[in-house]
Amino acid sequence: MKRFFYLLGVFVIFGFFTEVKAQDIHFSQFYQAPLTLNPAMTGVMQCNQRLVANYRNQWSSVLRSNAYSTYAASYDQRIPSGRNDYFGVGASFWGDNAGSANYSTVQGRISGSFSKWMSGGRDFNSYLVFGADFGLAQRGIDVDRLRWGAQHDGMGGFDPTLPSNETFDRDNFLFADVSAGILWFTTWQDGRSIYLGAAAHHLNRPNQSFFNDNTIELYTKYTLHGGGEIPFSSRFSLVPNIVTMFQGPSFQLNGGLSSRFQIGPRGDNQSFQIGAWVRLVNNYNVSQSDDDPTVFRDDVGIGADAVILTARFDFEHFGIGFSYDINVSDLTTVSNGNGAFEFSLIYNICGPERRGVYCPRW
Repeated sequence: MKRFFYLLGVFVIFGFFTEVKAQDIHFSQFYQAPLTLNPAMTGVMQCNQRLVANYRNQWSSVLRSNAYSTYAASYDQRIPSGRNDYFGVGASFWGDNAGSANYSTVQGRISGSFSKWMSGGRDFNSYLVFGADFGLAQRGIDVDRLRWGAQHDGMGGFDPTLPSNETFDRDNFLFADVSAGILWFTTWQDGRSIYLGAAAHHLNRPNQSFFNDNTIELYTKYTLHGGGEIPFSSRFSLVPNIVTMFQGPSFQLNGGLSSRFQIGPRGDNQSFQIGAWVRLVNNYNVSQSDDDPTVFRDDVGIGADAVILTARFDFEHFGIGFSYDINVSDLTTVSNGNGAFEFSLIYNICGPERRGVYCPRW
């Protein structure tokens, strides 16, 4: 058992130092975090203003008090332009804290978009949206909470008073961050909708190194996402969504389906949803060569990381979402299937300005 936890600790530390330049936050309820997903979604809403809050807690069953936690908040609004077009402006803030060494990131962003009406009439509308954002972030680590090989006493114990013989030039730093995105969607008066989007984050590839004589660029992350709504009656519809992200050697895909049950009239925002999703990721397995035991190779494959159960309730101006990730990867040996809990809250502010159906119901 001691050997198992020692290997787990080595795995966590190794993962931190090899993948630090690829770390990005993610939400299972990505459709409930629009400005985090794609800057082109700024201001794309049926109402005039939107407030969003998200919270995610992950790996608490494994790391206990050192569980990963992510939180985000945003505000955006749409501004009519001409007869059918819109501008969108917004601001967002998020923070992330990972592991026992408090590897943390805090970021604030401003974003803008322009929605161009492409075609439509009384029963449907089609739009093309362009968006971009700019952010400032602070990233840091608590060096005093790191453990090094030189601090093991040789008898299976750990002595934090022993010198680590390791130094950092900086334990926190600031960097700028730039993203851009595009979104296309079509909505119909009867509730049908379809949308496709793409975004590129970290276009400037900021340096993430804690050492002055070393440069580790943050990989640009490419996001593709899509979804819609398929009504089968005035009270029931299916809501499919999918998102895939590529960042350096890392890959993730979330796909699933929700069932939406309308409580009030279709024009009212009164409904509840239940759904299930699956998250796929690429796995790296290091193994020895059969011909030469001194040679190691990486075997890469796509595998399931989690099954995600979701529930959402919308009533008038409020939307509340809950989800739980059931871990199904090899880490179930330690996690016992426990993954992440997530909560989201949306508050819409609707004014007198309405032009009929504008965008899908996210």
